[in-house]
Amino acid sequence: MDKSRPASVAFNHVSMRYGPVTAVDDVSFTIEAGELVTLLGPSGCGKTTTLRMIAGLEIASEGQILIGGKDVTRLSAADRDVSMVFQSYALFPHMTVLENAAYGPSVKGLGKARAEAMAREKLALVGLGGYEKRYPSELSGGQQQRVAVARALVLEPQVLLFDEPLSNLDAKLRRRVRQEIRELQQSLKLTVAYVTHDQEEALAVSDRIIVMSNAKIAQQGSPRELYESPANGFVADFIGDANLVDVTIETVQDGQAQVALGPLRLTLPARGLTPGPARAAIRPHGITLGEGLAGTVQKSSYLGDHIELIVATPVGELLVVSPQTDSCPAAGSAIELAFARQSIALVQ
Repeated sequence: MDKSRPASVAFNHVSMRYGPVTAVDDVSFTIEAGELVTLLGPSGCGKTTTLRMIAGLEIASEGQILIGGKDVTRLSAADRDVSMVFQSYALFPHMTVLENAAYGPSVKGLGKARAEAMAREKLALVGLGGYEKRYPSELSGGQQQRVAVARALVLEPQVLLFDEPLSNLDAKLRRRVRQEIRELQQSLKLTVAYVTHDQEEALAVSDRIIVMSNAKIAQQGSPRELYESPANGFVADFIGDANLVDVTIETVQDGQAQVALGPLRLTLPARGLTPGPARAAIRPHGITLGEGLAGTVQKSSYLGDHIELIVATPVGELLVVSPQTDSCPAAGSAIELAFARQSIALVQ
């Protein structure tokens, strides 16, 4: 394998079974060389098992796995040119930052001087030049995370894997470190498979997102595609908040559907659906206070830069997130709601 270049990853009808339990069920996808793809989904959906199969920590029950066009399905982790950054970082507490980062080339027998030179280069890359003599206990959570990234990068793997890398950090640090990971990935053109259950994190770092549910792929696409055109109610509700409501498609012509949303009539992309009962996913941020659907405020919360309302309407309770903080309707108030067309998508 050519270590100087990132490699693509391909899954062709891959399944993973543990006795009677199917953890990953007939999954196919491709991660292009130099692309960051996030595996997103709730606990138990199969995303971490999928990542471990890329790493060679689990051997697929069925199907084929290719890295850089080479069949690695039956190869062990040691025989694959991949590195993983674990959720726990897995740093050696008795080793300095430099010794941790140099561990990979050291065990491969490259010699202490060469291993340390490689480690210093990658530590500088992640902004930890000057920290070489510190121990993990002397670092912040974000700094420990960067040491783990440097250690994973030091052998210049064809594929870099992240397993929930930010879950041990507080919210502000998560935002900063995820941006650092994204900038590093883009500047080095790394091929990255990234696992998280946090949809905001996935939207922020990804070229593409693969949403998994019950061991299968529910949908894959760019962050914008998944947010604006979810394939079904599960994806709509998992990628950002969504109000899922029952609607009626009255007619379809030239790919456009005439839709009855309670007393309102809307024209929406049909997305392959035919006349009859259907569901629509409505983003809370796309609902504004204005002439349209009548409702009654059930709950009202002022949250600084926005307000959140639960509104009872003829189509059910709707969550409304509005930037109109100058007026916060009280519970019991009668209001009307208007809908931005791009915030509504028909779903299966």
